Amino acid sequence: MSNRRQFLQLGGAAAIAATAHPFASPAPSFAEDAAAAGPWLRKSLKIGMIRVPGSMTDKFRAAKRAGFEGVELNAPGFDVEEAVEAAKASGLIIDGTVNADHWKVRHSDPDPDVRAEALKSLRDGLEATAQVGADTLLLVPAHGKDGSFDEVYERSMANIRQALPDAERLGVKILIENVWNHFLYEHDGGRDQSAEPLAGYIDAFESPWVGVQFDIGNHWKYGDPAQWIRTLGDRIKKLDIKGFSRKDDSFTKITEGDLPWGSVREALREIGYTGWVAAEVGGGGQERLAEISQHMETALHCSESVS
Repeated sequence: MSNRRQFLQLGGAAAIAATAHPFASPAPSFAEDAAAAGPWLRKSLKIGMIRVPGSMTDKFRAAKRAGFEGVELNAPGFDVEEAVEAAKASGLIIDGTVNADHWKVRHSDPDPDVRAEALKSLRDGLEATAQVGADTLLLVPAHGKDGSFDEVYERSMANIRQALPDAERLGVKILIENVWNHFLYEHDGGRDQSAEPLAGYIDAFESPWVGVQFDIGNHWKYGDPAQWIRTLGDRIKKLDIKGFSRKDDSFTKITEGDLPWGSVREALREIGYTGWVAAEVGGGGQERLAEISQHMETALHCSESVS
């Protein structure tokens, strides 16, 4: 049995047998006082979804009107001063960022020069994230096509580790996203796959500055999102949301697939998650943004009480 298959079937090591992350801080909560009135989930979205004309301030205001509280920018690469002014003028919070280069320059690339470029992008992204007051940066850590499982695992782990002092200094968590990157799951495997390989990868960093931005829709093709949520537990620091249809084997609008949203909500409540959930679907103008916000409400009942 290959190392890769052993890891995916057995969970990689005893370290990932437990579902609680020993190095993680508590699940994110914007309500420190449990009695405080407020929604249990706060709606955010990716900046590229806001397809309205005008300045960044105009875009932020459109998202705010549509019912969003936050937005995620692509980092590095945006104008920090412009972003800060847009947030101030609109009241929209820049809650996090997405690494702008993680698909082009990968931490698992066989070429050390490419890995060095990926590390620079990560460090620059962390700096930009801190400068706008956000506290997380989403990262796709590797791609399975870059070598054997062990090579991809070790290269990406070693490269990302070098940015952990930056993350701590800046107060910005690096959040690994579960995506279709042929890593930590079997791309051609069944629909009953486990989140334990992903949990083990997070735990191996042994750092409170690494967590998960769990994309609810991404792995419905491969496993039960509610079970993944329970396995990942307090490793989950933020959420992404999209729709997926197993029947049609395709991504959909949030409410048009066949995702079991009821069991997802139950699992999130069970692990005590409260905080940000970011839409990652096809965007559009004001009307489409409002539709996305409503779809998020329909799926996850975001405005329910935090308590």
